[in-house]
Amino acid sequence: MYPVKPVSNEDLRRFFSGLTEYAFQTHLGVADPPLVEYLGQLLARFFRSDTIFAIRNLSGRRLDAVADMLMEADARVGEAKRQVHRHIGDFTLFWTGVYPEALAHFQRGPRKDFFLDYCEHGKRAYYIASTIPARDADAENALLERLSHDFELCVYGLGEVRREWERRDQDGDPPRGPIVIQ
Repeated sequence: MYPVKPVSNEDLRRFFSGLTEYAFQTHLGVADPPLVEYLGQLLARFFRSDTIFAIRNLSGRRLDAVADMLMEADARVGEAKRQVHRHIGDFTLFWTGVYPEALAHFQRGPRKDFFLDYCEHGKRAYYIASTIPARDADAENALLERLSHDFELCVYGLGEVRREWERRDQDGDPPRGPIVIQ
């Protein structure tokens, strides 16, 4: 058995930032530092399942269906509404880009997301989030609008990121043991 090597959040951020930068610049020719940085941070944040499923309704129940998140976004106002829409964009981008095989689980009947198009709802959620005013958020609004516009490119790019980390695993990088977040 390999010893457990703790991995800090900063190590995860650097790892995913590097892979994301490599995949987007090398494979796709996309040199957009704010976009690539956002996607690397998304991967580092969503490494933890409690962050993937961070949206809760007002009674505290965890929401794991996009349909429920959309209803929750409609019930909120201002910055809270913006954050839920941004999370919907992140959630749909993560699953369609990194783990598209998991969509069958989220969209099988009789689940609420059965008829939802994750790409369409992700694009729409990012766009809505980009239009909600927030203090000192002009650059972030522009980025959210680009995520909406370039959603499919980001999906493809995140798939390239996953293929790259899987390739590195297969190429015999020495095992480091289970990952433990500090």
